[in-house]
Amino acid sequence: MSTVRLGVNIDHVATLRNARGGPHPDPLDAARVAVAAGADGITMHLREDRRHIRDGDVQLVRNELAVPLNLEMAATDEMVAIARALRPHACCLVPERRAEVTTEGGLDAAGQIEALRPIVAALGEAGIRVSLFIDPDPSQLRAAAALGAPVVELHTGAYAEGRQGEFERLREAAALTAELGLECHAGHGLTYGNAAAIAALPQVRELNIGHFLIGQALFDGLGAVVRRMKAIIAGSREARDA
Repeated sequence: MSTVRLGVNIDHVATLRNARGGPHPDPLDAARVAVAAGADGITMHLREDRRHIRDGDVQLVRNELAVPLNLEMAATDEMVAIARALRPHACCLVPERRAEVTTEGGLDAAGQIEALRPIVAALGEAGIRVSLFIDPDPSQLRAAAALGAPVVELHTGAYAEGRQGEFERLREAAALTAELGLECHAGHGLTYGNAAAIAALPQVRELNIGHFLIGQALFDGLGAVVRRMKAIIAGSREARDA
């Protein structure tokens, strides 16, 4: 039975820190707790406006933790330079607008293929595993494969909102990743209640979850929340393979 990795996004620990100023709560401490509870990796989004995660946060997590670091970033020269200097395990290219509260949709890989080509190449040359955060659309998946990105992360936001037919779109997109030779990850809006169905898709290898875990940690503690999500993911695979 294959297992699904859990990447814990700690952005909103930094959001809380920045709301008051000062050093607390420290995203590095949150990353340590998540890893101790079984997180398979840490995800951080270094935004252009540094609204939550800062450059120093990324450097500390990269230097002090042995688990893979997945750096979410816009496809800009500034971020490519930072990533090439830092050399995280992976970089996930995401769309970014200053006005948005959170990432509102997938990257338009099909429409930006020529602009993305040198960025994907530059990251790959630095030994960084490149992922594209895209909607579950066949044209976007084929563009990712054409760009040579080894990984796609399917945007699960519309599914999490309960949009009709969205799970079927995700199921079909996940199946297409296997045909195209892409590793399939998924994330955005996943919770205790909806993550299991995505984790049970046979092509999915990793879920990246942040906002729900950090929010629920206010009530239950981050370690307990990570352990429960890991159990839900594991249980989904056991049920599917039974």
